[in-house]
Amino acid sequence: MELSQLTIFLTVASEKSFSRAANKLDRTQPAISLAVQRLEHELGEKLLDRSLKDGTLTDAGKIVLGYAQKFENLRRELKNSLTELRHQYTGKLIIGANESGALYLLSHICKFRELYPGVKLEIRRALSRNIPGEVLDGSLDLGVVSYRPGDRNLHSLVIYHDAVAFIVHPQHRFAKRKQISIRDFGNEVVIAHNIASPYRQIVLDAFQKHRVMLNMAIEMPTVETIKKLVESQMGVAFVPRMCVQSELAAGQLVEIPVRELPVARKIQLVHPSHRHQSHAARAFLDLIKSTANPSV
Repeated sequence: MELSQLTIFLTVASEKSFSRAANKLDRTQPAISLAVQRLEHELGEKLLDRSLKDGTLTDAGKIVLGYAQKFENLRRELKNSLTELRHQYTGKLIIGANESGALYLLSHICKFRELYPGVKLEIRRALSRNIPGEVLDGSLDLGVVSYRPGDRNLHSLVIYHDAVAFIVHPQHRFAKRKQISIRDFGNEVVIAHNIASPYRQIVLDAFQKHRVMLNMAIEMPTVETIKKLVESQMGVAFVPRMCVQSELAAGQLVEIPVRELPVARKIQLVHPSHRHQSHAARAFLDLIKSTANPSV
């Protein structure tokens, strides 16, 4: 088995098309098909269901895809390491973060780019629950999460202390209150983030504990759309405070403490505890350690 065969198979599986894979790899379609057939012959398993036209993988194909991705990650690490050996602090740094997690990196990114302009930096959007696993398997160099992963193979560094903010429109009935209780919600329309997270679950558990119905009549995919709907008086919401600082300062939104929900958020930068780190990843960690002020 050759690594090039796995690379070709990975591209076919990602593109879900032999022709698109051929274009991406600058090869002919027959050459791509032959490479996959040879891989199937060597493994003794069919990897693609050719009765379907959408690139569906067989069970064996799904297993091989996982290993092909790991080989690709190792190939990237090798290339980066050799590049860095020749030219210190070049190569590529990939950090995983969800929509709000990326905000906590902005000031650090600016400083890092000043110090290491030769490093290509990619902040890759990822689900918070998947980030620790992707850091461990090498898909990501570092990751930003709002919880401490319970894995001894990962280290974490607190880079920011945030909180979950309950926000309303300035003309909302709660806007003049200094504090409210979960029991005050009544039939309030809560605009929820439809991405599962530890802090979404904390809010759900708190309402369940106090036997108060949480009327999540609207669910949205991004914090930005949630803010816009609250500004349009369509409902109220729980969001990371970092994401609404400018709107709170401008008076476009109002934050009201909820007695039963003092939800603090420790934003963590996670990295492998044992695996070799690239020069770029170590430089970013050193920068965080020297400049981060977790109490901001």
